[in-house]
Amino acid sequence: MDDLMISTKISTSGMKAQATRLRVVSENIANADSIGTKPGEEPYRRKTMSFQSEVDRNLGADVVKVKKIGVDRSDFEKRYEPNHPAADKDGYVQLPNVNPLVEMMDMKEAQRGYEANLNAMQVSRGMISKTVDMLK
Repeated sequence: MDDLMISTKISTSGMKAQATRLRVVSENIANADSIGTKPGEEPYRRKTMSFQSEVDRNLGADVVKVKKIGVDRSDFEKRYEPNHPAADKDGYVQLPNVNPLVEMMDMKEAQRGYEANLNAMQVSRGMISKTVDMLK
């Protein structure tokens, strides 16, 4: 029974990590068009995140944690808009380094990872429930 309880806690850690991933992706999508308001001001910079495996000593098992939420340091695209308030001296406006298609793929991966962990948790809980019913 202990292994089944541990498996639900491992699945919970995976669901938390994927929920954080979805939050970061959502923020990127929401800011895909956020540009500066004055010359030289940078637009929104895409956020990134990474996971890491961590030993939970209480469980005696590896769980997943968010290692870091950082920023994508790739270059910004530029678009010629000389009348825009954020245009530089040459008339170019910097655009966020967010690609909505990449973000949508990341969102799908987060969804699938979350669902896989949810399914594992549901199976574990079902097995625990059946074991308890047998013991009655």
